[in-house]
Amino acid sequence: MIAEKTILETKKLTKIYRRGRQNEVRALDGVNFKLKKGEFVALVGPSGSGKSTFMHLIGLLQKPTAGKIFIAGRDMTRVSNKLYPRIRAKKIGFIFQGFNLIATLNSIENVMLAGRYAGLSGREAHRRAKNILTGLGLGERIYHRPSELSGGQEQRVAIARALINDPEIILADEPTGELDSKNSSEIVKLLRDLANKGQTILIVTHNLDVAKRADKIIKMQDGKMI
Repeated sequence: MIAEKTILETKKLTKIYRRGRQNEVRALDGVNFKLKKGEFVALVGPSGSGKSTFMHLIGLLQKPTAGKIFIAGRDMTRVSNKLYPRIRAKKIGFIFQGFNLIATLNSIENVMLAGRYAGLSGREAHRRAKNILTGLGLGERIYHRPSELSGGQEQRVAIARALINDPEIILADEPTGELDSKNSSEIVKLLRDLANKGQTILIVTHNLDVAKRADKIIKMQDGKMI
C-alpha cells in the first residue's frame, strides 16, 4: 500500500546518560526519523548502537535530553510526564521479546487488561479481545493461561494485546527472539499482514531474515541512523 500520513517523527533526537560529573554516554545523537501510516520498518544494529534507547524514547518510556518526538502530529516533548501512561495506552502498542503476559490471567484477560487500562468498558474490552484473538487463530485458546500455550501462541496473545486499543503505531522489540524458526516465520507473516491492512509497525531485530520482510531496513550505529 502507499504510505501517506506521517505517524511518527523525530527531530534531532538526543539522549545523554551522565555517569558521574565528567563521564557521559551519548546513546542517541541527533536522530531524524519519519514513519508513515502503513509502513513496516525494521531497525537493525549491534548491541549498544542506540536501538533500545530510541524505542524507549518514542515509546514514551523516557524523556530525551534534546530534540522532538511527534506522534500523529503532536509534540510529545511538550506533554506532561503525567499524561504519558494514558497516551501510551491509546496510541502505542508494545510487543516484547519475552511476551510479558501475566501468568495468572488467561489469554482474553491479558488482552482485556490493556483495553481496560485505556478506558474501555469491560463489555467492550471483552468484545474486542475475543474478536482479535479469534482473528489471530486463537479462538479455541482464549481461556488458556500462558503456561498452557506454545511460544508462538503466547506471542499472538501479546500481539492481540498490542492491537486492542487500535494504536497509531506498534513497537515490536525482538518479537521473534524467543521463537523457533517456524513460529518466527508465522509471527513475521502476521505482522506483514497487519502492515498490508494499514497498521504502522516499527520492529527492532537482530534477525536479518525477519528484517528483510519489512518495507524498509534502517541501520543504527553509534547513536545515529544510517
